[in-house]
Amino acid sequence: MYCAPGRVLIPLILTLKVDKLDISLMKKRGGIEANSDSRAQSAYLTLRESILRGDYPFGTILSPRQLARGFGMSLIPVAEALQRLEYEDLVERRPRAGTRVKIPTPEDVRGRYVVREALESQAARLCAVHATAAERVELRTLAAELDRHFSGNGSITIDNKTQLYDLHTQHVRLHTRIAESARCKTLWQAIERNHVLLFNFLYDVAAQRTVLPPAFHTDLVEPIIRGDPERADAAMRAHVKYGLSETLLQLQPQIEKNGWRLGKNDDSSGDGSSAGTSPVERKRSSTRKRGQR
Repeated sequence: MYCAPGRVLIPLILTLKVDKLDISLMKKRGGIEANSDSRAQSAYLTLRESILRGDYPFGTILSPRQLARGFGMSLIPVAEALQRLEYEDLVERRPRAGTRVKIPTPEDVRGRYVVREALESQAARLCAVHATAAERVELRTLAAELDRHFSGNGSITIDNKTQLYDLHTQHVRLHTRIAESARCKTLWQAIERNHVLLFNFLYDVAAQRTVLPPAFHTDLVEPIIRGDPERADAAMRAHVKYGLSETLLQLQPQIEKNGWRLGKNDDSSGDGSSAGTSPVERKRSSTRKRGQR
């Protein structure tokens, strides 16, 4: 696949600003216009950031009424926000059971990694060919910064969600710049459409990853900087594959703790499944169970 060089201006899933991840939707998703309602946009951005920060772990019930009260708005914009999050595969819904932060299965996680490897390895290959000298210097600087933060010197702790969020924001920034510098609009749109960087961010935060091997990101960008597309491809594949088993291991306790999944347990039973459920609903569920015995 070849894309002519030249600056490509395309909307990002993740628009990064100074020390903050400003996540914005730049086009229609699921028939909803991104800026059609400022309240829906506000609810959407707030909820999405809270999910990515880990404030709402996998399986957390999201009550539209409670959210609307907390945001000081009606149910309609909150419902629109949740619909957009469901489209992005961040939340899941079931009739008469409610809405939750989506619980990924191991197959979900592995599948995301497969797609990420295929798309990002091609981005690295093209970046090695088309990146400007200034962009190569920028990649080296971003990589060195990340390696310092991930060195395990204790500067980042898993208890500090703001630090974790900012750290993984910088990580997304590096991968975003590689994809942009590939100068292939179609490839970037595929990365955007599959939420490749979004889910990498989500899984890294959820797994509370704070330590990586020395020069992990420097080794990734060096073949790109040297202009070697074959080695850049191989380096990105190795980079993406690293830590998949560790990520699954780290995520498993969260998945088991919030074990409710759409279409799996009709009575929404299990650890953490009744969070946000009213006392009346829990009493009815208990009565039904006793009657079945």
